[in-house]
Amino acid sequence: MIIVTKKGDRAVKKAIFFDIDGTLIEAKDGIKEIRPNVQSAIRSLQENGHYVFIATGRPYAFLSQAILNFGFDGFILANGAHVVVKDELLHSEPLDKEFVKEFTSKLEAMNVQYILEGEKQSYLKETHKEFYEFYDRVGILNDLFESNYSLDEIDIHKIEMLCMTDEIYQACLELLAGHDEYDHVSSIDFGVCELYSKKNTKATGIIKALQHLNIPIENSYAFGDGKNDIEMLSTVGCGIAMGNASDEVKKYAHQVTETVHNDGVAFGIEKFVV
Repeated sequence: MIIVTKKGDRAVKKAIFFDIDGTLIEAKDGIKEIRPNVQSAIRSLQENGHYVFIATGRPYAFLSQAILNFGFDGFILANGAHVVVKDELLHSEPLDKEFVKEFTSKLEAMNVQYILEGEKQSYLKETHKEFYEFYDRVGILNDLFESNYSLDEIDIHKIEMLCMTDEIYQACLELLAGHDEYDHVSSIDFGVCELYSKKNTKATGIIKALQHLNIPIENSYAFGDGKNDIEMLSTVGCGIAMGNASDEVKKYAHQVTETVHNDGVAFGIEKFVV
């Protein structure tokens, strides 16, 4: 069945999903909050009866108070391992506990700093001072960080490692040899590497949210810029890559908008969504 939507038709419900880093904000370049033009464009979608979601690699503990208070209709978190719609938990799938124990033990032996990202809280040892400093620099508060924990008692959605040199980064990747069920994404600018399960992506989380809201895939949109946005950009009805995305990411999108510095989300909403 082909669903035809009309521009400005308030009866047609749409769902729009927004990545955070490199899309709504760009912390490394000083854009730590959603800019006014972008806020206004997103709110106009809600005023017209559409749903707006965050779809991010970040866990709940990494969300700023401004994003939590904005009024988004739901969150796809930790690359799809944690899905919430209107305060209702739809999905939460942690990593295998034995794998987490084995992997973090090897990181400890290599003196690699790491954080374990759970459903609401994240876990960072007090000795990992450089990681605490890193989060301060990018505007992530430590309110939901725990330093004392037992791996037997916590569930983890994602592991993030501080890889300040290429040698450390390559060593972390070597630890994944033989574990094809896991994937990773890295940020050269920030010097971090994130590990997550291939079973969960932003796309799988989006599909769960759409099914819950009974919105067809044709009426879904997504904005993103990174490697972990590829699945959602190619899955939704209209995937919109940011102008600052790499060429590799852009080739999976249906459209390309302006950069985050030029309020690309606001531009893309006006041109491709409404």
